[in-house]
Amino acid sequence: DVSITLREGESLSIVGVNGAGKTTFVRLLCRLYEPTAGKILLNGVDISRIPFEEYARMLGVVFQDYRLFAFSMEENITMGLPPSGRPVSECVEQSGLVSKLASLPKGLETNLSKEFDEEGVEFSGGEGQKLALARVLYKNASILVLDEPAAALDPLAEHEMYARFHELVKGKCAVYISHRLSSARFTDRIAVFAEGRLAEYGDHAKLIGIPGGIYAGMFRAQAQYYV
Repeated sequence: DVSITLREGESLSIVGVNGAGKTTFVRLLCRLYEPTAGKILLNGVDISRIPFEEYARMLGVVFQDYRLFAFSMEENITMGLPPSGRPVSECVEQSGLVSKLASLPKGLETNLSKEFDEEGVEFSGGEGQKLALARVLYKNASILVLDEPAAALDPLAEHEMYARFHELVKGKCAVYISHRLSSARFTDRIAVFAEGRLAEYGDHAKLIGIPGGIYAGMFRAQAQYYV
């Protein structure tokens, strides 16, 4: 019982308690699962009829279990893809890695592991998450899917990322899974999942005003620790 339309340039947050169906929904969008009923349409075309490689080129995806490789920082961002029209330096800046880059002995050529290079460096969890974001920005896909993109970031880095939110996703469809409901306020619409169903749908102002609503209850439960 899920029916959502996402238009070009719009952003959507997917929220709900653990087990509500958020990750399943996103994996269906990414074609890691095939729907057993209903259809997912892209510009009116069933995505199962689009060659997978062609469909995958349209997606820029960051899951929580991203991987960094024993390559240079630049290679970890470009991943062998041809130039996308978005310079690596711009992706580094937008993902919040400028100061980290400035500290590296070989700049973008610094290896992100000591496995093959004693002068290599190890990124922290938050730095790795920023690099995963830089990777998806470089791909310059038309549809972004981000699973907790700020989960490993400290509060200041999270604030900085969302302050640049509209620039990061400009002109693209963006779908977020988020447990920090403060981030949901940055998106055009919010889909609240409960027990595998779409329980509530709308923007923050609409959902926060629903008496006894799931979203309103979750938001206030989180907010009480900050006031």
